[in-house]
Amino acid sequence: MTEIRFYHLQRTRLEDVLPTLLERAYGRGDRVLVAVGSPERAEALAAHLWTYRPDSFLPHGTAKDGDTAAQPIYLTANDENPNQAKLLLLCDGAGRSDLAQFDLVCELFDGNDEAAVAAARDRWRDYKAAHHQLVYYQQNDAGRWEEKARA
Repeated sequence: MTEIRFYHLQRTRLEDVLPTLLERAYGRGDRVLVAVGSPERAEALAAHLWTYRPDSFLPHGTAKDGDTAAQPIYLTANDENPNQAKLLLLCDGAGRSDLAQFDLVCELFDGNDEAAVAAARDRWRDYKAAHHQLVYYQQNDAGRWEEKARA
């Protein structure tokens, strides 16, 4: 079964965490699919990834950029995987029914949004019932990730 990691954002915004996660994945040679709630959000995050740090270069794209199969990191609001990614990042409450095609799925959710926390808990229960391997990480006071649960 697919391993699913939950990242409970409490001290940092998605815009601050996402580039770091993507840099690590890209550095390992992983192809990544980032699923978000709307096409506008995909475009906003894509623009942010070009400018989040002056010395950074993180190759990525959206449907607007074309050549979707060649993108090492692809951001979308659609139920697609054109770059054949094996790592899926679910953001903004985005969901997918095809998790088995991914080796690793990471759910990133805003711990300051009660609805997002409740939805993450529901997804944890659903994933557990489907026998996925689950790991839950929470940010500590220093903003570092600590493993809090495993199922």
